[in-house]
Amino acid sequence: MKIAMVGAGNAGCAVAADLTLKGHEVTLIKTSHAMHDDNFNYLLENNGKMTLNEFGEIKTAYIGKVTRDLSMIRGNEVVIIYIQTNFHEQLIERLAEHFEDGQIVLINPGYLSTAYMMKHCPGRDLIIAEAESSFIDGRIMEPGLFRVGFRNVRNPIGIYPVARKEEAIKKLDLLDERFVYLDSVVEAALHNPNLVVHTVGSVLSIPRIEYSKGEFCMYHEAYTRANPRTWMVLDALDAEKMNVLEKLGFERIPYVEACKYRNSLDETKDAKEVFLDYAEMPTRAKGPTSVDSRYINEDVPQGLVMLEALGKTLGVATPICTALIEIASAALGRSMRAEGRTPERLGIENIDRILTDCGKAAV
Repeated sequence: MKIAMVGAGNAGCAVAADLTLKGHEVTLIKTSHAMHDDNFNYLLENNGKMTLNEFGEIKTAYIGKVTRDLSMIRGNEVVIIYIQTNFHEQLIERLAEHFEDGQIVLINPGYLSTAYMMKHCPGRDLIIAEAESSFIDGRIMEPGLFRVGFRNVRNPIGIYPVARKEEAIKKLDLLDERFVYLDSVVEAALHNPNLVVHTVGSVLSIPRIEYSKGEFCMYHEAYTRANPRTWMVLDALDAEKMNVLEKLGFERIPYVEACKYRNSLDETKDAKEVFLDYAEMPTRAKGPTSVDSRYINEDVPQGLVMLEALGKTLGVATPICTALIEIASAALGRSMRAEGRTPERLGIENIDRILTDCGKAAV
């Protein structure tokens, strides 16, 4: 299958290499000069050579095309958007003229960017898919080398419109990325794990992040068996998220259960233990290394601001969510709400169409 990977960061490069190794024809497109230019230049100079080190198993892929030309999404059956969610709307605006009818656009993670697709690509005959979380976790260790830290056993995604779900499944299953299919892109958006685990773990650890000077590892320090307090805040925020999901007409699924579903096939194991095993893995990368990092500057405005705004629209109280937004805004010296996702920015009419498409009441 011909696939365009839009985004050449850690995950984009890893999944592009992984799909290449599975026999697909992949075009990797870099969208900016913000990060990872050294790795991208290496790929340009070495025929797209990207090596995956997965717990000592070494596999090398030669990604078919490596470019900065956004028009190269043309002619591909699947377009995967794999950049930080802060920049989704701007990127979708830039890509709009190049999308072609019949393409599947898979956004990973989504945070309800289906609404941005509807806003900027009206009239296009597209299928949109949103993923909960990255298929492969890890870091680029040096140019051309990615160390895999974890690979989900299931990757839940939602499809819009629902009427084309079976058509999408037939194509997306060919990617062999362990997809399971949700009832709506809304579930994928709100079950993005970073909405709760990144925001709580990093906002509550701001003094430690600054003190450690790059040595902080959120998963090893903020979430431990010995310290239940961070978990108590996470549980409170998670309850607010589930209240919003329930008001929208979706099932209440706790964060740890959603995590277990993605991370483990062992149905007998306690869900929280599955997460703690994941958190304690020695391959967990250090981070965030600064307070103004994606753990806060992405997941607070793109995740928590969206959750708070939906709560206000639906009449659902979100005091923990609001408190975390206020603390993050104070710590960074700027308004997370001004940068964030709201129903107005996404388009209330677009959210309503997404909800009614899957049989739920409009907001």
